[in-house]
Amino acid sequence: MLTAARFLFLVLRAALLLALDIISPPTCAACDAAVSRRRVFCPSCALTVVELEENGDHRGDELAARGAVRPPDPPRVIAFAAFGGAIAVALRRLKFTGRPDLGRPLGHLARSAVRSADLCADVVIPVPLHARRLAERGYNQAALIGRAVAAELRVPLAARALVRVRSTARQATLDRADRFENVREAFRVRDAAAVQGRRVALVDDVLTTGATMDACALALLDAGAVSVTAVVVARAGADDTDREPITDEPASAAHRAQAKA
Repeated sequence: MLTAARFLFLVLRAALLLALDIISPPTCAACDAAVSRRRVFCPSCALTVVELEENGDHRGDELAARGAVRPPDPPRVIAFAAFGGAIAVALRRLKFTGRPDLGRPLGHLARSAVRSADLCADVVIPVPLHARRLAERGYNQAALIGRAVAAELRVPLAARALVRVRSTARQATLDRADRFENVREAFRVRDAAAVQGRRVALVDDVLTTGATMDACALALLDAGAVSVTAVVVARAGADDTDREPITDEPASAAHRAQAKA
């Protein structure tokens, strides 16, 4: 039964969304074309998105090496789409062009993947940035995405439970072997109470080799987490050797040209 209070809430919510559309019209996360508020990409960009229907397990080199002291089941990876097309462009814009506003629509994609995978977790923890890089960027893109995942799961977002204890080279500049070495022992659990005996949803923007996720998972499991599930917006193929570009400009220009063709 619709109560008067509920009806008033729905009316006010609709009015607020209408006002937001007028003040700040929603745009495509990849090319800034106008879209409806419930859409992340425009029709042209959406055609380049390859959603993943199945989400499998992932065991990286480091976890495999220490498998004898790890749970028998490897960390599961939940991803909304394959890394490429409009997804790749939007993620680069989020990370490298000062667009924290894109965390909300891209977070909705991660939220959709979590819902489809029927994930159960007790806490959401974003992959942390080093304090120096966080100060440079002004925000942690994984934490922005993690908000939506936590809302979907209805569990706390422990944004400061895991910390990066040393500054590392950008993973995108390294080959596969160097990526694992680059993040080895780079993470530490600062708030053990947030993870002990809990199922952790570990959130990041994209998974390529899985090196960063593996290093974070090791720290969380060592601190007493029952399990760790990786949640990302996009996942690169196992045989994909393309590196994630450090800047957005070349990829964005090429994508816009493709969309206009």
